[in-house]
Amino acid sequence: MKNINVLNRSISLLGLSAVLAGSVAATFAADKKLVVGFSQVGAESGWRTANTDSIKAEAAKRGIDLRFSDAQQKEENQIKAIRSFIAEGVDVIAFSPVVETGFEPVLQEAKKAGIPVVLSDRAVKVSDPSLYVSFLGSDFIEEGKRAGNEAVKLTDGKANIAELVGTVGSAPAIDRKKGFEEVLKSHPDMKIIMSQSGDFTRAKGKEVMEAFLKAPNAKDINLVFAHNDDMALGAIQAMEEAGIKPGVDIKIVSIDGVKGAFEAMKDGKLNVTVECNPLLGPQLFDLIEAAAAKKEVPKRVVTQEGVFEQSQAAAELPKRQY
Repeated sequence: MKNINVLNRSISLLGLSAVLAGSVAATFAADKKLVVGFSQVGAESGWRTANTDSIKAEAAKRGIDLRFSDAQQKEENQIKAIRSFIAEGVDVIAFSPVVETGFEPVLQEAKKAGIPVVLSDRAVKVSDPSLYVSFLGSDFIEEGKRAGNEAVKLTDGKANIAELVGTVGSAPAIDRKKGFEEVLKSHPDMKIIMSQSGDFTRAKGKEVMEAFLKAPNAKDINLVFAHNDDMALGAIQAMEEAGIKPGVDIKIVSIDGVKGAFEAMKDGKLNVTVECNPLLGPQLFDLIEAAAAKKEVPKRVVTQEGVFEQSQAAAELPKRQY
């Protein structure tokens, strides 16, 4: 796996389980179920669905009373859900924030209520870091850098790039773009000539790519960078409908590593996917149980992930869990 340590499929996180192991679960008596409120971004992609499934399955496995809320990609829904969790008096609140900013007031309310908060997948920007106990998730800047390095290799450092950006204001969209552009600084012949949000959805990715292909300089595009696989898959559909061979006429690099991406790579339609592992349930509930038991937990837990090219797709596809 090309100079990158790939995630151990057991989903144990570099000794995190060992760090948090012990009598955490025993802290809660058999007659006192741990109650956790979780607010999810939505169901915008295959990645997000796998993430939700992992969280729900792990909560059930551990006998945790999970109060789950789908924000439908709206920050106001998420803030409302968190306030509801506070009112219910849950033991721990966890959430994957829709965007980075705007959560400080409600997190202050949670702190005042004595409810620890764990961030999953995405971060928030707050003036007081004590408003959450831990953040579990990928290094999105590093993912952007990996995508950038793959783009350089695919185009020999000469590219006119169409960028499909994730949800505006979200941590992965901000950081993946930042990491990608950091790589481009060293390659003056690589330029982003079009950039628009596809909101991390396949339908919107297709719609934006259709617009790109109608632009006056559409013929200049030789690479697409999509902030997630779902938008890339939508872009592939738009290219095919326009008589363009995706992965050949226009190279495509995306991020997530979902099954659909591996199928597209196997068919020669996608060139590279940078892995972002969604199966965070086990690590998330290790952190939640420790936080509920007032144990010290790492402030930042980073998942380890790999990069996959077309040549690896056929062998790797049967192994994918999402």
